[in-house]
Amino acid sequence: MSRKIFSFLGVILLVLMVAVACVQEKEAVISETSNELSGSVSIDGSGTVYPLMAKLAEEYMVSKETDVSVEVSRAGTSAGFKKFLVEDGTDFNNASREIKDEELELVEDLGFDLMEIKVALDGLTFVINKDNDWAREMTSEELKSIFLASGSVEKWSDINPDWPDEEINLYGPNENHGTYEFFFENILEEEDLKSKIELQQEYSSLVKLISDDLHGIAFFGFGYYVNNTDALQAVKVDFGSGAVEPSLETISEDGPYAPFTRPVFTYLNATHGKEKPEVLDFAFYVLNHMDEFAGEVGFAPIPEAEIDETLQLLENLK
Repeated sequence: MSRKIFSFLGVILLVLMVAVACVQEKEAVISETSNELSGSVSIDGSGTVYPLMAKLAEEYMVSKETDVSVEVSRAGTSAGFKKFLVEDGTDFNNASREIKDEELELVEDLGFDLMEIKVALDGLTFVINKDNDWAREMTSEELKSIFLASGSVEKWSDINPDWPDEEINLYGPNENHGTYEFFFENILEEEDLKSKIELQQEYSSLVKLISDDLHGIAFFGFGYYVNNTDALQAVKVDFGSGAVEPSLETISEDGPYAPFTRPVFTYLNATHGKEKPEVLDFAFYVLNHMDEFAGEVGFAPIPEAEIDETLQLLENLK
């Protein structure tokens, strides 16, 4: 074989080695910290975020770290923060709203570092009984008027005289949930809800109540609707430019369903992340894989550029 051929092969080999080194370097920046870990990771909080985090935990324990136990509970956003913001609290708190100022003050009092991780986008969804054939489209203002204590809407016919002259039954998640707080603070702008509304701790209870109540309406995250389309239907919402159905295509912070779109989060006790390798490793896994499973459980994904920014921040904890 000639020197030219040897030289050519050498160049190819050198290029391949450089390429592999670059890939390995990039993966090192955004990779999990180890593949031989043990211990436990504790997570509580939002019932809305629960299906996504539970899926990530399951996949992590099966395919990544079989000796790490990741326990995910769903007390609700606010109830979860009470378990997170204490000495030796949980490692993560899932939240369907941003952390509040008074909760941040507790973080400072406890003296630990906190990291906010935006995990997905959710669309607040209004659901009705499958056999309700009149209220399939409403304006955002009509929906608000149904729930507002100051509103005059009590019956379906109060919205449209052609609709049934029957009282509207109202349902929603209780005050433990960030979904309730988002609805109250962002949609109703902190005006009181009607006192007759039935508030539930479990989202499964809301699904059952609406599936049994022809004249009921409830609100919760899109994921609980998309996994129960056999029993429920979503109300298409007109924000002023025509009715929009909540979907993975319309739910975004600048899309047609934007007024009812919200980011959802998990909050990491970054001090635990520095002290417990398994906690930091799981945080990396969440960021690297959350978009992979988001659509499967009813969430729109986070833009890749935002994920990369958070990954760089997480690197600083190593």
